[in-house]
Amino acid sequence: MKGLAIVLLLWTGLATAQTYPSKPIRFIVSFPPGGSSDLIVRAIAPRMGERLGQPVVVENRPGAGGMIGVEAVAKAPPDGYTIGLAAAGALSSNISLYPSMPYHPEKDLAPVSMLAMIPFFLIAHPSQAASLKELIETARARPGALSYGYGGNGSTMHLAGELFNMMANVRVQGVPYKGSGPVSADVLGGQVPLGVVDVPSAIANVRAGKIRALAVTTKRRITAAPEVPTFEEAGLPGYEAVGWFGTVAPAGTPPDVIRKLNSEIRGALSVPDVRERALAAGAEPYTDSPEEFAAFIREETKKWAEVIKAAGVKLQ
Repeated sequence: MKGLAIVLLLWTGLATAQTYPSKPIRFIVSFPPGGSSDLIVRAIAPRMGERLGQPVVVENRPGAGGMIGVEAVAKAPPDGYTIGLAAAGALSSNISLYPSMPYHPEKDLAPVSMLAMIPFFLIAHPSQAASLKELIETARARPGALSYGYGGNGSTMHLAGELFNMMANVRVQGVPYKGSGPVSADVLGGQVPLGVVDVPSAIANVRAGKIRALAVTTKRRITAAPEVPTFEEAGLPGYEAVGWFGTVAPAGTPPDVIRKLNSEIRGALSVPDVRERALAAGAEPYTDSPEEFAAFIREETKKWAEVIKAAGVKLQ
């Protein structure tokens, strides 16, 4: 009987992989329409649909920092017909920020593929340090005298600033804002000396020389601003702090279905005009295998848990 059960299980999995998909696929975006994550999903969904032979229908389910949409994915049937976009907070840092969550990122979700990295700039008013090394020297000489703006308490931009404090052994005070746009505007106006912001909010003024981009938070220089050094190049080895988002499915989704979705996402995101649209929205397209994405999520969860605990970050 046990051998028969195993044969039936294998046959069922094979049949699922061979017939999938046989109906439309729902792709839940856990953010409102118009942002970089929504733009990328809407760019790849039609191409995925063409390749899969079934429509991929995009549905926005924003709220609670992305957790409402991700919860809907986690609680959907694990058959490959509901997948979702989930960002860094919902998959890694939120578990250390919230006393409870409506799902467990590792137990209730199956990673499919990364979609994009979101680089950040550390920007400065022209009256401030001309380089990251100079900023670190100033901050060490005057603990607590400088401040940086960031969009959203507990956001990856906030945590990026606290990681800088830890790794540089400085104390630069964080000031919460409602988004990167207001931070960039206040750095430009001199109301706050420094900011950790997304690239689109600052790139025009950086190019115009009105504000300085001291470093970009990624390991490599970015396509949108190749002249801006990484933190490592600018004097802080080992630093990396990026926003990111990827595709997940409910836990228990058949591995063959996960692999098929991964392949079609990679194919769709490799199309030149799709990549160009992603870059224009401030995202660096990036795909990997389900196993690599799962390992990355575990690494990010551990990293931000340590930063959140050490910095005493709390949501207000």
